[in-house]
Amino acid sequence: MPDRPGLRDRKKEMTRQAISDVATRLFVERGFDKVSVADIAQEADVARKTVFNYFPRKEDLVFDREEEARALVREALAGQRSPVAAFQALMRRLAESRHPLFRISDRPVRFWRMVAESAALTARACELQVTLADDLAGMLSDAVGRPHSDPDARLAATMLMATLVVAYGEALRAFGENRDPGMAFASVMDRGFAGVDAALAGTPYV
Repeated sequence: MPDRPGLRDRKKEMTRQAISDVATRLFVERGFDKVSVADIAQEADVARKTVFNYFPRKEDLVFDREEEARALVREALAGQRSPVAAFQALMRRLAESRHPLFRISDRPVRFWRMVAESAALTARACELQVTLADDLAGMLSDAVGRPHSDPDARLAATMLMATLVVAYGEALRAFGENRDPGMAFASVMDRGFAGVDAALAGTPYV
Protein backbone atom coordinates (compact mmCIF):
# COMPACT_ATOMS: atom_id res chain seq x y z
CA MET A 1 0.00 0.00 0.00
CA PRO A 2 1.35 3.47 -0.79
CA ASP A 3 2.24 5.71 2.11
CA ARG A 4 -0.38 8.25 3.12
CA PRO A 5 0.56 11.82 2.30
CA GLY A 6 2.67 13.40 5.00
CA LEU A 7 1.48 16.24 7.17
CA ARG A 8 3.34 18.77 5.06
CA ASP A 9 1.69 17.56 1.85
CA ARG A 10 -1.74 17.61 3.49
CA LYS A 11 -1.20 21.16 4.67
CA LYS A 12 -0.14 22.20 1.18
CA GLU A 13 -3.26 20.67 -0.32
CA MET A 14 -5.45 22.35 2.30
CA THR A 15 -3.84 25.72 1.55
CA ARG A 16 -4.27 25.21 -2.18
CA GLN A 17 -7.92 24.27 -1.76
CA ALA A 18 -8.58 27.20 0.55
CA ILE A 19 -7.09 29.65 -1.97
CA SER A 20 -9.11 28.07 -4.79
CA ASP A 21 -12.35 28.24 -2.80
CA VAL A 22 -11.82 31.90 -1.93
CA ALA A 23 -10.94 32.77 -5.52
CA THR A 24 -13.98 31.00 -6.94
CA ARG A 25 -16.30 32.74 -4.50
CA LEU A 26 -14.87 36.18 -5.27
CA PHE A 27 -14.92 35.57 -9.02
CA VAL A 28 -18.56 34.47 -8.95
CA GLU A 29 -19.58 37.37 -6.70
CA ARG A 30 -17.70 40.16 -8.51
CA GLY A 31 -16.64 38.80 -11.87
CA PHE A 32 -13.25 37.43 -12.88
CA ASP A 33 -11.90 40.67 -14.34
CA LYS A 34 -12.83 42.70 -11.24
CA VAL A 35 -10.90 40.53 -8.78
CA SER A 36 -7.12 40.79 -8.47
CA VAL A 37 -4.70 38.20 -7.15
CA ALA A 38 -4.00 40.65 -4.32
CA ASP A 39 -7.70 40.58 -3.42
CA ILE A 40 -7.61 36.79 -3.28
CA ALA A 41 -4.46 36.73 -1.19
CA GLN A 42 -5.92 39.19 1.31
CA GLU A 43 -9.19 37.27 1.60
CA ALA A 44 -7.38 33.92 1.95
CA ASP A 45 -4.92 35.43 4.46
CA VAL A 46 -1.84 34.42 2.48
CA ALA A 47 0.89 36.30 0.64
CA ARG A 48 0.37 37.21 -3.01
CA LYS A 49 3.48 35.13 -3.79
CA THR A 50 1.86 32.12 -2.14
CA VAL A 51 -1.08 32.33 -4.52
CA PHE A 52 1.27 32.26 -7.51
CA ASN A 53 3.23 29.36 -5.97
CA TYR A 54 0.10 27.24 -6.28
CA PHE A 55 -1.48 28.88 -9.33
CA PRO A 56 1.00 30.33 -11.87
CA ARG A 57 -1.78 32.06 -13.84
CA LYS A 58 -4.85 33.84 -12.57
CA GLU A 59 -6.97 31.67 -14.87
CA ASP A 60 -5.59 28.58 -13.11
CA LEU A 61 -7.53 29.65 -10.02
CA VAL A 62 -10.72 29.03 -11.97
CA PHE A 63 -9.84 25.81 -13.81
CA ASP A 64 -8.08 23.87 -11.09
CA ARG A 65 -9.52 20.37 -11.46
CA GLU A 66 -8.04 19.23 -14.77
CA GLU A 67 -5.31 17.17 -13.07
CA GLU A 68 -7.96 15.37 -11.03
CA ALA A 69 -9.75 14.53 -14.27
CA ARG A 70 -6.51 13.28 -15.86
CA ALA A 71 -5.80 11.06 -12.85
CA LEU A 72 -9.28 9.51 -12.99
CA VAL A 73 -8.89 8.74 -16.70
CA ARG A 74 -5.37 7.33 -16.32
CA GLU A 75 -6.60 4.98 -13.60
CA ALA A 76 -9.65 3.90 -15.61
CA LEU A 77 -7.65 3.18 -18.77
CA ALA A 78 -4.80 1.29 -17.08
CA GLY A 79 -4.60 -2.24 -18.47
CA GLN A 80 -7.81 -1.93 -20.50
CA ARG A 81 -8.00 -3.63 -23.90
CA SER A 82 -10.82 -1.34 -25.04
CA PRO A 83 -9.79 2.11 -23.78
CA VAL A 84 -12.69 3.98 -25.39
CA ALA A 85 -15.20 1.71 -23.65
CA ALA A 86 -13.33 2.16 -20.37
CA PHE A 87 -13.41 5.94 -20.77
CA GLN A 88 -17.12 5.89 -21.58
CA ALA A 89 -17.86 3.69 -18.56
CA LEU A 90 -15.94 6.08 -16.32
CA MET A 91 -17.86 9.10 -17.60
CA ARG A 92 -21.18 7.32 -17.05
CA ARG A 93 -20.18 6.43 -13.49
CA LEU A 94 -19.14 10.00 -12.74
CA ALA A 95 -22.36 11.37 -14.18
CA GLU A 96 -24.59 8.87 -12.38
CA SER A 97 -22.84 9.44 -9.04
CA ARG A 98 -23.06 13.23 -9.50
CA HIS A 99 -19.32 13.62 -9.17
CA PRO A 100 -18.29 17.28 -8.66
CA LEU A 101 -16.84 17.35 -12.18
CA PHE A 102 -20.34 16.84 -13.60
CA ARG A 103 -22.60 18.09 -10.82
CA ILE A 104 -25.33 20.47 -11.97
CA SER A 105 -26.71 22.98 -9.45
CA ASP A 106 -26.98 26.72 -8.93
CA ARG A 107 -23.27 26.98 -8.18
CA PRO A 108 -21.91 25.60 -11.49
CA VAL A 109 -24.54 27.62 -13.36
CA ARG A 110 -23.20 30.79 -11.75
CA PHE A 111 -19.64 29.58 -12.32
CA TRP A 112 -20.08 29.08 -16.08
CA ARG A 113 -21.98 32.33 -16.40
CA MET A 114 -18.93 34.02 -14.87
CA VAL A 115 -16.68 32.22 -17.35
CA ALA A 116 -18.85 33.30 -20.28
CA GLU A 117 -18.63 36.94 -19.17
CA SER A 118 -14.81 36.94 -19.31
CA ALA A 119 -12.96 36.82 -22.63
CA ALA A 120 -9.83 35.58 -20.84
CA LEU A 121 -11.65 32.68 -19.20
CA THR A 122 -13.51 31.75 -22.36
CA ALA A 123 -10.21 31.57 -24.22
CA ARG A 124 -8.63 29.54 -21.42
CA ALA A 125 -11.55 27.10 -21.40
CA CYS A 126 -11.05 26.49 -25.12
CA GLU A 127 -7.31 25.98 -24.59
CA LEU A 128 -7.97 23.44 -21.86
CA GLN A 129 -10.41 21.52 -24.01
CA VAL A 130 -7.72 21.13 -26.68
CA THR A 131 -5.06 20.22 -24.10
CA LEU A 132 -7.25 17.63 -22.42
CA ALA A 133 -8.13 16.10 -25.79
CA ASP A 134 -4.42 15.85 -26.64
CA ASP A 135 -3.70 14.23 -23.27
CA LEU A 136 -6.58 11.78 -23.73
CA ALA A 137 -5.32 10.87 -27.21
CA GLY A 138 -1.95 10.02 -25.67
CA MET A 139 -3.55 7.84 -23.01
CA LEU A 140 -5.69 6.03 -25.57
CA SER A 141 -2.76 5.34 -27.90
CA ASP A 142 -0.60 4.17 -24.98
CA ALA A 143 -3.33 1.71 -23.98
CA VAL A 144 -3.19 -0.06 -27.36
CA GLY A 145 0.51 0.40 -28.05
CA ARG A 146 0.23 2.91 -30.86
CA PRO A 147 2.22 6.15 -31.29
CA HIS A 148 0.79 9.40 -29.93
CA SER A 149 0.48 10.68 -33.49
CA ASP A 150 -2.05 7.95 -34.35
CA PRO A 151 -4.98 9.70 -36.08
CA ASP A 152 -7.51 7.19 -34.71
CA ALA A 153 -6.55 8.09 -31.14
CA ARG A 154 -6.76 11.80 -31.90
CA LEU A 155 -10.14 11.39 -33.59
CA ALA A 156 -11.50 9.38 -30.66
CA ALA A 157 -10.23 11.85 -28.07
CA THR A 158 -11.56 14.89 -29.91
CA MET A 159 -14.99 13.31 -30.36
CA LEU A 160 -15.15 12.15 -26.75
CA MET A 161 -14.22 15.57 -25.38
CA ALA A 162 -16.66 17.34 -27.69
CA THR A 163 -19.41 14.98 -26.55
CA LEU A 164 -18.82 15.81 -22.90
CA VAL A 165 -18.68 19.55 -23.54
CA VAL A 166 -21.96 19.53 -25.46
CA ALA A 167 -23.62 17.19 -22.93
CA TYR A 168 -22.59 19.36 -20.00
CA GLY A 169 -23.80 22.49 -21.75
CA GLU A 170 -27.16 20.86 -22.46
CA ALA A 171 -27.42 19.79 -18.81
CA LEU A 172 -26.84 23.37 -17.67
CA ARG A 173 -29.53 24.58 -20.08
CA ALA A 174 -31.94 21.91 -18.85
CA PHE A 175 -31.34 22.96 -15.25
CA GLY A 176 -32.18 26.55 -16.12
CA GLU A 177 -35.41 25.38 -17.79
CA ASN A 178 -36.42 23.20 -14.81
CA ARG A 179 -35.82 20.01 -16.77
CA ASP A 180 -33.87 17.02 -15.46
CA PRO A 181 -30.19 17.89 -16.11
CA GLY A 182 -29.08 14.30 -15.53
CA MET A 183 -31.34 13.00 -18.26
CA ALA A 184 -30.28 15.79 -20.61
CA PHE A 185 -26.61 15.01 -19.99
CA ALA A 186 -27.06 11.27 -20.45
CA SER A 187 -29.09 11.65 -23.64
CA VAL A 188 -26.46 13.74 -25.41
CA MET A 189 -23.60 11.68 -23.99
CA ASP A 190 -25.10 8.40 -25.19
CA ARG A 191 -25.62 9.73 -28.73
CA GLY A 192 -22.11 11.14 -28.84
CA PHE A 193 -20.58 7.93 -27.55
CA ALA A 194 -22.51 5.93 -30.15
CA GLY A 195 -20.99 8.16 -32.81
CA VAL A 196 -17.51 7.54 -31.44
CA ASP A 197 -18.08 3.78 -31.47
CA ALA A 198 -19.24 3.93 -35.08
CA ALA A 199 -16.32 6.12 -36.16
CA LEU A 200 -13.74 3.91 -34.45
CA ALA A 201 -15.22 0.55 -35.46
CA GLY A 202 -12.51 -1.78 -36.69
CA THR A 203 -9.76 -0.12 -34.62
CA PRO A 204 -8.25 -1.48 -31.40
CA TYR A 205 -9.77 1.41 -29.44
CA VAL A 206 -13.32 0.00 -29.31
